[in-house]
Amino acid sequence: MYSSAALARVLIVACRTAADDALLEAVRRRAAGAPCEFTLLVPRPCHGLHRVVDPEDHGWQEAQGVLDVACPLLSTAAGSEVRGLIGSHDPVAAVEDALNLHGFDQAIVSTLPARASRWLHMDLPSKVSGMGVPVLRVTGTGTGPASAAPTAPEVASPGFARGAR
Repeated sequence: MYSSAALARVLIVACRTAADDALLEAVRRRAAGAPCEFTLLVPRPCHGLHRVVDPEDHGWQEAQGVLDVACPLLSTAAGSEVRGLIGSHDPVAAVEDALNLHGFDQAIVSTLPARASRWLHMDLPSKVSGMGVPVLRVTGTGTGPASAAPTAPEVASPGFARGAR
């Protein structure tokens, strides 16, 4: 049995692709390669004018819905529990916060295909790599179960790790 100190800590960064087959397979391969523990970070999605006007107040419920759907699927793929974090609406800030607060050895960034990915347009995988962790980029379709997470009206909830598992 491995001690927890020997486990590599892997941060998975995903939202609409959090339960896609491509990400599940990447987690299976990573888990099979060496002992590790996984945490799924979901940056809070903000839509329309909320991106500009009040991004801190929105996206909590939608992000929690993604965690509720994706964490059990990712846990099965990993063969161990995958914890969840809800991060800032800004994915770069969300990853930076997670790395600074929790420390990780590697990141898996799951994005939509290039034509539809805001994260690729902002070059998120390279920015995460620039934060000092190796990055595996996975391209999903955004059609997995997590893409259907609830998007009901929301109430503001402060704090970085609301809904953490």
